[in-house]
Amino acid sequence: MSLAFVFPGQGAQTIGMGSDLAEAYPAARAVFDEVDDALGEKLSSLIWEGDQAELTLTQNAQPALMAMSMAVVRALEAEGVSVTDAAFVAGHSLGEYSALCAAGTFSVADAARLLRLRGEAMQAAVPVGEGAMAAILGLEITTVQAIAADAAGGEVCAAANDNDPAQVVVSGHKGAVERAAELAKERGAKRALMLPVSAPFHCSLMAPAADAMAEALAGVDMSDPSVPVVSNVAARPVSDKAKIRDLLVEQVTHSVRWRESVDWMATEGGVTSFWEIGAGKALTGMIRRIAKEAETRAVSGPDDVRGAAGKA
Repeated sequence: MSLAFVFPGQGAQTIGMGSDLAEAYPAARAVFDEVDDALGEKLSSLIWEGDQAELTLTQNAQPALMAMSMAVVRALEAEGVSVTDAAFVAGHSLGEYSALCAAGTFSVADAARLLRLRGEAMQAAVPVGEGAMAAILGLEITTVQAIAADAAGGEVCAAANDNDPAQVVVSGHKGAVERAAELAKERGAKRALMLPVSAPFHCSLMAPAADAMAEALAGVDMSDPSVPVVSNVAARPVSDKAKIRDLLVEQVTHSVRWRESVDWMATEGGVTSFWEIGAGKALTGMIRRIAKEAETRAVSGPDDVRGAAGKA
């Protein structure tokens, strides 16, 4: 079995996530403590006992989801499973930071601070209400790219997430995204859903956030990853820290090429099993639609960890 660890992005956050891991594994608890210390606040209290709407704020959700994923990584390590058992790691949007942290490119503290800044910068890049995102279901990427171009009308509208063969997310100015959603339905989409997001991620409107991340990443110590990281921007494995830094800046304004990344791992990379490390099962569903022959496993709670380690 050739294994890949994949790490979820925004939208997977839930109140209470990771509390059972923290109780069962001291090393998992230590991750949440480290994130609290790095941010100078009790993010763990918000994660475990707070308000869902506050947790969903981009600047909270991003470091919280990384903390959850890294808590699972540390729990797996306590059961004898290492990230270096995987052939590749990859993450969806902010999940790429979780993947890099798991592979040793960033410390947990630096990843937490970077993701807090990333969340704040992405939120500040576009005034609330001016941007939007929509999920287009049932059309492939090239069709959606054409729809986005036709809908732009002088505004920004782009394919932001190529998630799987039947789900592409568009992002940009609110009016353009609404036009794209209507056009998609006219051109055969099964559904076109406006998403409850606070900013238009992964499009050119995020350029101010990319500038902020370039400055922040320039000041952070990075190491080459212990396992190749399949980049959102390149949809290919990268192992050089300087190249990773450049790609993380590009990632803010570029499409997340998730379908291509998974397809490459399954076909060219020889991956036969994907483990989703952290909150939720969204990536597991996408992977089943991309690499239909691959085994999938969502690893979130203590029972999942013990099952993954063969100790259930």
